[in-house]
Amino acid sequence: MEAYIGLDVGAVSTNVAVLDRDLRVIAHRYLRTEGSPISAIIRVMASARESLGDIAIAGCGTTGSARHLAAALVGADIVKNEITAHALGALHFHPECRTIIEIGGQDSKIILIKDGVVTDFAMNTVCAAGTGSFLDHQATRMGVSIEGFAELAAGSEHSARVSGRCAVFAETDIIEKQQRGVGKEPIARGLCESLVRNFLSGVAGGKEITPPVMFQGGVASNSAVRDAFGRELGIEITVPEYHDVMGAVGAAVLAGRHMAEGAQTVFKGFDIDAAKLVTRSLECEDCSNCCTILEVFDGDTLLSRWGSRCGKWDDKE
Repeated sequence: MEAYIGLDVGAVSTNVAVLDRDLRVIAHRYLRTEGSPISAIIRVMASARESLGDIAIAGCGTTGSARHLAAALVGADIVKNEITAHALGALHFHPECRTIIEIGGQDSKIILIKDGVVTDFAMNTVCAAGTGSFLDHQATRMGVSIEGFAELAAGSEHSARVSGRCAVFAETDIIEKQQRGVGKEPIARGLCESLVRNFLSGVAGGKEITPPVMFQGGVASNSAVRDAFGRELGIEITVPEYHDVMGAVGAAVLAGRHMAEGAQTVFKGFDIDAAKLVTRSLECEDCSNCCTILEVFDGDTLLSRWGSRCGKWDDKE
């Protein structure tokens, strides 16, 4: 069997999706990055390989904040940003989609679509208050898993209103409520609603949210956040299948389209754990930007460089 593979490497999770020639998902994996994207890529590729059996990869695409690093390690045929990948992934399953709400561990984004084309988008990459890492941190403070946190929030009939404009202020507000005896359940629900208000006023501020709305990313697994979006917007929020790996699905679809033009894949295979991978950095002093350039080596062999604002070092060998 021939298939296409997509890899989405972010700050919190590293995801892979494998699609057959008809672009149907035949395997997918979601793993925590745990601060080491190279290790995460090795682990997620090994996990995917175990479930696939005899298969030939006809094309590979990468996306996410570490997409260039992933491309250098696995040999990607196409590299695209998260906006393109998430939009294409959603449209692949739901061509009628008009709005995408995507909330991951590090950032959150809104994507507006008309006639199958992205017309506008916005991202929040400054404050953690509107991202999954904020909920992760608060779940840890409460002594529960993120899954348990979602259950607490979904099972609460009441909500404790939490300030959501800033992660630091929100935590101060939570501590004050806990000291007054407010229970975990209403605080958990209040945090989910706070995240939604922060997203709608910040990331989506001034944009028209038109149904159908797809809710994607790891946070979409939290039904309390989904329900909070529904209450605030007064419309149905759909959490699609493969919502947590939709970026990887989109990257695989992109790879399939790219390879249909007749290109030959440069995919290196799943066995990248034997490579002697080393990352280094240098500072470009050719102009006042003084960009930090990242390099990846396999032993003494340079695989790739990127990181300059002007693009002069991108993939320069």
